[in-house]
Amino acid sequence: MNGADCDFSPMKQKVAEHIQQLIHELQQNLNILENEDYCVLGNLEGIKKNLLYIESMAASFYLNCYLSAFTDTYKDLSICVQHLSKQHHGALIVVERLNPLDAIIQKGTIVGATVTSTLLESIFYPGNPLHDGAVLIRGNKIVSAGNVLPLTTKDVGERKLGTRHRAALGVTEQSDALALVVSEETQKISFALNGKLYPVITTQSLH
Repeated sequence: MNGADCDFSPMKQKVAEHIQQLIHELQQNLNILENEDYCVLGNLEGIKKNLLYIESMAASFYLNCYLSAFTDTYKDLSICVQHLSKQHHGALIVVERLNPLDAIIQKGTIVGATVTSTLLESIFYPGNPLHDGAVLIRGNKIVSAGNVLPLTTKDVGERKLGTRHRAALGVTEQSDALALVVSEETQKISFALNGKLYPVITTQSLH
């Protein structure tokens, strides 16, 4: 990912601290490799988990960076996906950036309301007729809900991705949009950008 013009210093500092700690752990394991009586496999498993956590933390940092450049409501979006995750409610939110999305999505129901966490959560509440589609956000407005996005045609290998994730990848392959995804099965939050999917930590540190 390219860098973003933003400043979320506390979150950035946390990422830096965890990377430094990881470097220290790797150096320790490198040093003890010379001891034939010591196996580092168990340590490497822990290092792998730490690396995944750092990836999620960095993704959270960059998510706020990318969103804040195009909408003042990025905190509402972060709060919304956290709440939806806790409730096992799936969601797909697309934030339009420089490329207009009208030509590549199938429009759903016009909303035309200011972005709020409460409104988004109600749209994705199970049973709501619009909850299965994607919400389109332009600036600080929810343009429409129940939109249908193009699905990725790429081979995702062994990864089993649901329709929401494939749609998030599809729309970001064809535009510079950012797509937020909440899995109702796993409660995991991720975002897609430039046809790639990034995990986001599911804690209040997003805000």
